[in-house]
Amino acid sequence: MGDTTMKAIWASGYGNHEVLQLKKVPIPQIKENEVLVKVKASVATTADTLMLSGRPWYNRLFMGLRKPKHAIPGTGFSGDVVAVGQQVKSFQIGDEVFGETTLGFGTNAEFVAVPENGVVLPKPNTLSHSEAATFCDGPLTSLNFLIQLGKVKPGQRVLINGASGSLGTAAVQLAKHFGAEVTGICSKTNMGWIKSLGADTVVDYQNEDYTKLSKPYDIMFDTVGKSSFSQVKHLLVKDGLYLSPVLKPSLIVQMLFTSLVDGKKAKFDATGLKPGAELKHMLSELVEIFNAGKLKIVLDRQFPLEKVGKAHAYISGGHKKGNVVILVDAENDGE
Repeated sequence: MGDTTMKAIWASGYGNHEVLQLKKVPIPQIKENEVLVKVKASVATTADTLMLSGRPWYNRLFMGLRKPKHAIPGTGFSGDVVAVGQQVKSFQIGDEVFGETTLGFGTNAEFVAVPENGVVLPKPNTLSHSEAATFCDGPLTSLNFLIQLGKVKPGQRVLINGASGSLGTAAVQLAKHFGAEVTGICSKTNMGWIKSLGADTVVDYQNEDYTKLSKPYDIMFDTVGKSSFSQVKHLLVKDGLYLSPVLKPSLIVQMLFTSLVDGKKAKFDATGLKPGAELKHMLSELVEIFNAGKLKIVLDRQFPLEKVGKAHAYISGGHKKGNVVILVDAENDGE
């Protein structure tokens, strides 16, 4: 490898997309237990945009108080192994891999170093690099919330708010795959294709107040954190669950209160903080579901690496449909 530098997106501080700039930085030096991946595709997510803003403030306790500890954003990736540490046994140069760096970030760049025992798996031929890079956002988080946290069962009713986003599109399909009756909440323009993903009922939130729905639900999964437990608890059966991946102060209070009493519960989980072995197991399960034709990866827009700022501006507009991919390598596999 002649050049020892790479192109990467750099966050100079907290803020909006304007704090992101393209820089030349040193290629990561791998440790004995790490692999160096030449990134073909990474992602820009709603969670990335939120963390970039530095809000809510308590995120900075592990992100960095005044500016991000890890200046290169992005967590999902897919690409080729180009170097391996001396202790690495599971991968070799030339392997196609995909995964997630969790709190290590760093995937909005030409190269990323990943521990062999981290969240990294061989990329199946059935997945393109663009599709594989998104697996650790919507699909992995939704699988964790619906199965690990919600324990969804056949015949249960599941209400999914934000059904057209990266988490929502995955959640609709996964809940249906596991036998639930699914209601998706989205805008009128997205109703048709949310129905095509498997939703039994679709509600246009712009013209219908979903908090006045008459059916009782076993699970409400608010993928975008726009509601609260107190607003929707009347929609739940007596031991129903309200799930959200957006940890707002109100949700913390609701979780503490409902944990002390019987009946309806509000729950949150930080999927990316789970042990690597557990996340890898869930990723393998997702690949099986994908290969069985029960999970489609919805790609909205794809941006080149130098346009990551524009990708986050688009996400902030609130009209993202499925996943936003960052094409890092110009010779990406064509999607």
